[in-house]
Amino acid sequence: MRGVYTAGVIDFFLDKGIGFQSVYGVSAGSCSACSFLSGQRRRAFDVCVDYLDDDRYCSVKSLLLTGELFGSQMLYHDIPEKLNPYDYEAFNRYEGDFYAVVTNCYTGRAEYHKIRDAHKDIEVIRASSSMPLVSRMVYLDGKPYLDGGIADSIPLRQSRKMGNKKNVVVLTRNRDYRKGPNGMMPLIRARYFRYPQLVRQVARRHETYNRTLEEVARTEEAGETFVLCPKKPVEVGRIEKDRGKLTALYQEGYDEAEQRYEELLAFLEG
Repeated sequence: MRGVYTAGVIDFFLDKGIGFQSVYGVSAGSCSACSFLSGQRRRAFDVCVDYLDDDRYCSVKSLLLTGELFGSQMLYHDIPEKLNPYDYEAFNRYEGDFYAVVTNCYTGRAEYHKIRDAHKDIEVIRASSSMPLVSRMVYLDGKPYLDGGIADSIPLRQSRKMGNKKNVVVLTRNRDYRKGPNGMMPLIRARYFRYPQLVRQVARRHETYNRTLEEVARTEEAGETFVLCPKKPVEVGRIEKDRGKLTALYQEGYDEAEQRYEELLAFLEG
């Protein structure tokens, strides 16, 4: 739910007609990226807040009945196909490259799946957003996957590896945030004992994440990366139900992008 900050940022981008030749989405960021690339302003935010009271969207009931805290039928079919229709044709007109990051449960490594058709590739988006313990594994070509954030929460290195010399990074945590060890490791080990590489990756995720933050800071200082992130610690939880808090965080993302607009233009054009 902290992804509403990203929703605010991308809505400002849409208002100003800012686009990118390559986009990488991780976890909730992959869902937000879909609405960004279809040009549907405010859709990413509305999808997060309009169904807070619907058990099919996010609830313990859904977890008990389906094995998913966030109901996949609701998120990836009912909403985009009926309740808040997704503009698949607009997405197909996007001429750049969009990659959703997923974690291979066999190898514990990140994979970067190119999304060519938002409708046909919806299971990749679902996999990218499938948090461990509260989601079922998603099978792609017979292989099990979970949330891309497990292996690569901030795919800056992959973007640079693929030749992108300038990168705009949207974080949903403030600059001083550093991730600590996962307190749920006993449950992780018990649930995924058949996937030792996945367990190993989860156990060291905080180290990988914090090293990536160092790379973000280094490349930002070198003028190669532009970072947008909350200015203060975020009080919105992963399954936040307070619409007021979510709206405030969305607005914070929009305002931060607006306040740094000229700086962003100089970065992109320099």
